[in-house]
Amino acid sequence: MGGETIIPPTSTSEEEYSVDQDFPLPSLTSLNPTLLRDYLRMKAEDGKNESDRLFLEEFDKMGPQSSSPDFEAYHKRRQKVYKEVLQSYDQLRVRSKSLNEAKYKVLSYFPGTWIENVGGKKLSDYDVPKTTSLLLIGPKGCGKSSLVNKISRVLEDDNFAPERAQISYNPSVGDGTYYLQGYMIPRGSASFCLYDSRGLADGTSENINMIQNWMNNGVRHGEPVIRKSDDSSLRRKMKFKPRELDWKFCRPQMVNFVIFVVDAVSVLKSIEGDGVEDLLCLQMISEVFKQPCLSFKDDKPVVVITHGDLLSIADRVRARVYLGELLGIPPAKQIFDIPVCRKP
Repeated sequence: MGGETIIPPTSTSEEEYSVDQDFPLPSLTSLNPTLLRDYLRMKAEDGKNESDRLFLEEFDKMGPQSSSPDFEAYHKRRQKVYKEVLQSYDQLRVRSKSLNEAKYKVLSYFPGTWIENVGGKKLSDYDVPKTTSLLLIGPKGCGKSSLVNKISRVLEDDNFAPERAQISYNPSVGDGTYYLQGYMIPRGSASFCLYDSRGLADGTSENINMIQNWMNNGVRHGEPVIRKSDDSSLRRKMKFKPRELDWKFCRPQMVNFVIFVVDAVSVLKSIEGDGVEDLLCLQMISEVFKQPCLSFKDDKPVVVITHGDLLSIADRVRARVYLGELLGIPPAKQIFDIPVCRKP
């Protein structure tokens, strides 16, 4: 999804050499010591800042040396990852031809279809939900509601259908999503329900408490998401909205899977060191993402980056690799780039 709008660069014999040129190392960040070391080394080698060179000498004592096997292995692995992510955009052009086949598999799904008979277990041995609930989590303005509309349009194949989730034209002044909203995917189906949620708070503890409640007690369509940190005016505003109590009559649905949504532009800003807020936001995402309650055994949530259509292919690759190192997941296989803009 979303790959059909991408025109990737053609591969050349010098592709491996051009990786470092096309994808410069990220800027100073305390989130990942390895990225910090790379940044300082780049500046020290340029000879522009003596303090960077001295700090690098001290910082190198904390990790692999530039001449050590560990550092060389890391550098080669990182080049390989960049190349894999870059090639994934090229592969999308081929995979887009099989989009109808993939859509058919999703649309024809019924509970238990994809269960594997492992360890002698049968379908009847599993507690298979009638509806698989997927919860979208991410900061305010990252594109969760737009992603709901994107997924709905792709599976319904109807460009004239009205958008289902309310989006904010200007997230900085709009209300955003304050209620849990469930959307059956596709309309009229009972197989999948995609839940849009309120943007994550600045404080990590409030986010963890909110998410743990959803994962342990389930989610309800229309349930207001009120935090302790909300001011009294917001509480009154939500209290007097029509049909505020309807959610209490909805049956709670257990969350079966979590999808993290992250704004690619914010990721790039943190890489470039343009804003402390973006850096702190990613740190909060990292702390929330690594909460045990969001993983099913060893399986961690997938990540979707949005608004990549506003960036170049090179910057989109950098954002995915950066998030992969930050969250500890493979960027080519578990971080998906889905532009949420509506094609004319």
